[in-house]
Amino acid sequence: MPSNTAPLSTDEDHRQAFRNAMSRLGAAVTIVTTDGPGGRAGFAATAVCSVSDSPPTLLVCLNRGSSAHLPVTRNGVVCVNVLAAEHEPLSRLFGGKTPVEERFAGAAWEETATGCYRLEGALTSFDCRISSIADGSTHEVLFCEVEAIHTRDGGQGLIYFDRGYRTV
Repeated sequence: MPSNTAPLSTDEDHRQAFRNAMSRLGAAVTIVTTDGPGGRAGFAATAVCSVSDSPPTLLVCLNRGSSAHLPVTRNGVVCVNVLAAEHEPLSRLFGGKTPVEERFAGAAWEETATGCYRLEGALTSFDCRISSIADGSTHEVLFCEVEAIHTRDGGQGLIYFDRGYRTV
């Protein structure tokens, strides 16, 4: 099995090598939503993972340059919606520069107890309050305590691997 290892000579080399290597790490595709005094927003994310089950806590990485950054941090609440295979077009919509209202018009949503939006048909939705935020350089790491979970029966998952969508 061939492999590649090359010394990295510049910051750009490091950045590109890191991005290429991370593309080989498959991840579930989610849409993270928020609403409240900071406004309504939503974005596609793969940088989401479990932190603890006591209390149930997720982490979500959010780019400081994202249009969702201010609404999310001002509202202090998010709903993490784990996408099913049929949600690929919706992920593309939430991952681009599409205006917020058009993003949400692309699917059916239900308001959660925190005031965020749960995607109808999501494999799982985690309704959360942000308990703390850590500095992650270009991103902030949101630690989100789960207040409610909604899970659907059946369905195939959507992951992002090697710069493309895959079904599992």
